[in-house]
Amino acid sequence: MSIRIGIAGYGNLGRGVECAVRQNEDMELLAVFTRRSPEEVSILTESAGVFSFDEAEKMKDEIDILILCGGSAEDLPQHSIHFAKNYNIIDSFDTHARIPAHFAAVDTVASENGHVAVISMGWDPGMFSLNRVYAEAILPHGQTYTFWGKGISQGHSDAIRNIAGVADARQYTIPVESAIESVRNGECPVLTTRQKHTRECFVVAEPGADLERIRGEIINMPNYFSDYDTTVNFITQEELDAKHKNLPHGGVVIRHGTTGWEDGTTLIMEYSLKLESNPEFTSNILVAAARAAYRMNREGQIGCKTILDIPPAYFINMDKETLLREMI
Repeated sequence: MSIRIGIAGYGNLGRGVECAVRQNEDMELLAVFTRRSPEEVSILTESAGVFSFDEAEKMKDEIDILILCGGSAEDLPQHSIHFAKNYNIIDSFDTHARIPAHFAAVDTVASENGHVAVISMGWDPGMFSLNRVYAEAILPHGQTYTFWGKGISQGHSDAIRNIAGVADARQYTIPVESAIESVRNGECPVLTTRQKHTRECFVVAEPGADLERIRGEIINMPNYFSDYDTTVNFITQEELDAKHKNLPHGGVVIRHGTTGWEDGTTLIMEYSLKLESNPEFTSNILVAAARAAYRMNREGQIGCKTILDIPPAYFINMDKETLLREMI
């Protein structure tokens, strides 16, 4: 029996989830829920329907897992709590400083209603989180460094677009190359947030908008830009579409550790990603997490989970015999 998938939100991430579901033979897409008029949304899956958010509750018995594809700044803090009442859910909430509070709020609702809610899935938080834990467990004496980019951050771009007077925006996260080289050379530098990354924003303002107010709101935005050297460039929609249409990203987690009786041996672990499409990679992670959530819920588990709570075997469409034979 296929895992029945629903998608809430049909932007870049939602379209990526639709494509990812098609690549997984144990899943089928049943519904896409949108805040737009359903008649205005055209999807690729002929067998699935498009419905308004208001229609989601009546379909709760037809869908096993609902994958939430809204933004972290405004959407997911509300959507995850709302939908966890009626569904097992997956979200990609990526505001690191707010994850503990988001976890607690979603856990209460999911637990009370007997559902599994997997939050903060993606590559960071998500895959990078897992690799940081593995690295620090294996090399307890050392220092962990995470660098993102160069690439477009969907969450930060979404946060800019939520500012009054902004028509569209893209935000690039740019690692400081000298900092990466220092880490790879084994120098173990002590780096502040500002010393590891810079941020560059390309913003299309609405006609008549106060550009200096917008610039100030961006560079002073807590949890997004206030801790970084941030450059804001105002450009036209035509220039944004021509030069910043693609959504690449990537990054690296590096653990510099020492072993031996006197810590005399140096070891460096590195996990890296180079992504032509940030949303499509994130979408594939969300779909793998949907399989894991489905399995946990069928076992009777409830409440909020992160990638750190899920056995690796739950993510993949393989039985135990195949895993032992091909993956160990």
